[in-house]
Order: sequence, then structure tokens, then C-alpha cells
Amino acid sequence: MTQNPAAPLPTPKERRRLRENRSLSQADVATRLGVSRATVRSWENGRSAPRGRMREEYTRLLTAGPSAARPEVTVPQEDATPELVGAGTGGEARADIGKKRSVSVGGRPGRKRAEGRLAKGLPTEEWLAEDARAGLSEPSLTPAQAFDALYAFCAPALVRQAYLLTGRRELARESVERAFQQAWYRWPEVAVDRDPAGWVRATAYEYALSPWHRLRPRYRHPEAPPAGAADRALLDALLELPPVYRRTLVLYDGVGLGLPETAAETEASTPAAANRVLHAREAVATKLPELASPEDLHWRLAELASAERLRAAKPRTVRWYGERRAQQWTRAAIAFTALLIGVTVLTLGTAPDHYEAPLSPPETIHGLPPKGAPGPLSAAQVKLRARLRSHEMNGPERLIPETR
Repeated sequence: MTQNPAAPLPTPKERRRLRENRSLSQADVATRLGVSRATVRSWENGRSAPRGRMREEYTRLLTAGPSAARPEVTVPQEDATPELVGAGTGGEARADIGKKRSVSVGGRPGRKRAEGRLAKGLPTEEWLAEDARAGLSEPSLTPAQAFDALYAFCAPALVRQAYLLTGRRELARESVERAFQQAWYRWPEVAVDRDPAGWVRATAYEYALSPWHRLRPRYRHPEAPPAGAADRALLDALLELPPVYRRTLVLYDGVGLGLPETAAETEASTPAAANRVLHAREAVATKLPELASPEDLHWRLAELASAERLRAAKPRTVRWYGERRAQQWTRAAIAFTALLIGVTVLTLGTAPDHYEAPLSPPETIHGLPPKGAPGPLSAAQVKLRARLRSHEMNGPERLIPETR
């Protein structure tokens, strides 16, 4: 096929889509064109564009016929050498740290297509539309299979990113597991999201950077630092940044998101996100002058995260714990509601049904002699009382009232 040299260069999103349709990775494109992988990534991010003869070759490579270079789906593996690839905006592989192998996602039908659709950022409703156009009478994926595909695609990268945010291995794994448990609990919403990988990433980041973790006993003491001195210095420089600056730096220079996407995920304006990136880079460069270049910082972040060899739990385990946690919360809500109803019934049964005026408080009255209280009689008084009682019925001295 002959390509017209004057043919326009596709848009950044179209470049990525064309590359994925040909089953080519960014490394494959870089090898064929004789450029670095970071250059190809910047072309697809829209940060730069090829010129001259390189522009013609890049356009010819993207618009050529389908390639059978890589028929299998690539899934991030844990035993890795540093490579910065992962789940970026729209599900694009931008920020995983690990070597990629060509392996099958699973033995069930539709699992390979799931990985390709995740890479394109297609929600579940568009998957069903594709199946309908292809003449499939039933959906190619069950909810559990779609969740497992999303987990296999994103979890290894997110664990490494969470470690860069927190500096804690257990907290990084816990953050990713909690994020995917939330995604499974709200799967009808996540499945139709335009960027399910971004939804899970934002949830994991929010949990990892929560200030309440410092009150937990297991997180009051620091973990063991990385083995290498350079890794320890870089991690210390990251942890000294404010959480919002650290998150912005990891998203922009680590994950490779564009500035508008980074601003949207951090809930900031684009100028504010740009200032945070600049200040974070300046703070890191002050402590580590050799990382003044963004490209050097990008690869050092990859090496730092990959050196820990963090592993994520299996998707089936995450789904099981998510369902169990939802059941526990449901039972707790039912028990609390029953307790509230019982207390209300008891209160209604024991509460008074009429008004009783309260007793007035006592008051002290001044100016009056105290009233004498009767006390025991003395011997003389007892004798006098006996004498008086003995003379009551005798003698003329007794006065008897007369009626008239």
C-alpha cells in the first residue's frame, strides 16, 4: 500500500487506536521507527508530534494493513524488570511497572476480547453493542469475568502506584483491594463508566491518602525502607511532599496522564495542576539534582516501584471479601435498625401519658419563730397530767356546758 506523503497525521487518540488495532505496543512502534518508547508515548499523549520524514513513516505505520505481530493479549506480570506501562485514561496501558508477557487471560471465551476492550476504554454497554453487531446472541462476558479482566489489567500497576503515594507495602495492597471491592459492590455503575480503570484508580488513591490511617495502630510506625540508597532518597523526597502534590506528580510523571486528565482526577483546575507538578518537580530536584529531567524522574519512579515486587491478591479473593464485607455491613445495618425499633417501643411503653406538675422547691421564711415540735414529757409534766386526769370527773369545779 502506498501512502500519500501529504496525508494528515491522526489525532492522538486515533494514533493509539490505530496502533492497538494492529496489535502493536509502544515498544514495537519505537523499535520500527528507531525512536525511544517515551517519544511514542508523548505522540499518543498529544504532548508532541513527529515531523518531516518521521511523520510520514509514523503515519504509514499506523495506517498500514492489520498486523499479526502480537495475536495474544499482554497482561502485566509481577516478576518484572522496570518498565513504565499501565492503566491510564480510558483504560490505556500507561503506568504499570513490570515486564509484560504474552499470555492468555483465561480459558473462557471472551477473556482476550475483554483485555482489548479495556485497553480501548470501552464500557460494558459498548461491548454488548459490539457483540450484537457481530451476531452473538449472548453477552461474551459475565460480570465476574469482566471484573476479573479489569482487575488483571489494572491491579498490578495500582499497587505500585499506591506504594509511591504511601511508602507502605501493606497499605498499598489494602488500598487497591478496597478500591476493587467498592468497584464490585457498585459494578453496574462502574461497568458503564467511560473509564473504569480511572474510577478504580481514583478510589484507590483516595483510600491510600486518607489521613485516618495514622490513627491505626499498625500504621503508627514506619515500615522498612527500600534496600537501595538511591531508592530510599527518592521515596523520602516523595513522602515529604504534600499529599495532593505527591498524587499529582505520580499521575502526571508516573502514570503519564495528560494535564487536563490529571487536573480532573485531582479535582483542580488545569493551571493549579500545572503549578503542583512544577513545585513537586522542584522539590524533588532540590534533594536529588540528578532527577531534574522529567524523563529521568519518570524512569526512577518506575525503578523504585518495581524494586519492591509488590503482588496483588487474586480477583476471586477480592470479590469474595467484597461480598462478605457487604453482607457484614448489611447485617450490621439490620441489627442497628432492630435495636433502634426496640428502644423506641420501650420508650413509648414506659413514658408517662399525662402531665404531672413538678414540686416547687422549698423556700426559707425569715421573721417567724420556728414552730415547736412535741417532745417527751418530763417527770413533773407526767405527774401533772396524771393529776389532771384524776380530777376530771370529780368535784363541782368541773365546768359542764349547758344547752339553751
